[in-house]
Amino acid sequence: MTPLVFEAYALLLSFEAVLARGKFSAICRRVERRTVGSERLGRTSQDACYAVNLACALYFKEVECLQRSAALVCLLRDIGIPATLVIGAQHLPFKAHAWAEVDGQVVNDSRSSVELYGVLHRL
Repeated sequence: MTPLVFEAYALLLSFEAVLARGKFSAICRRVERRTVGSERLGRTSQDACYAVNLACALYFKEVECLQRSAALVCLLRDIGIPATLVIGAQHLPFKAHAWAEVDGQVVNDSRSSVELYGVLHRL
């Protein structure tokens, strides 16, 4: 496993603790405060998505979309890629969803999946 997978797993764990306390606003603050770092040796958004997907597969329980997307956005920013966490919802039946975007393109979900949701917030 690469160091990026370990970083992704650590991010999932850190967001797990916040979600367990029901602190949605704390997740938003953490993502908003995460600045874009310097580029890391040719790492791409695909590398980060792969790392988060592998970390999710190894995780001790099912990972929620908000946890996965927040971790991915932080990891992307850490490797120098400006990413956005998007939170959306649909009215009937009510459902909420979160995903990550880079340059306005969805990177961790299918475009058709997120088209069902109206955007509530971008971080």
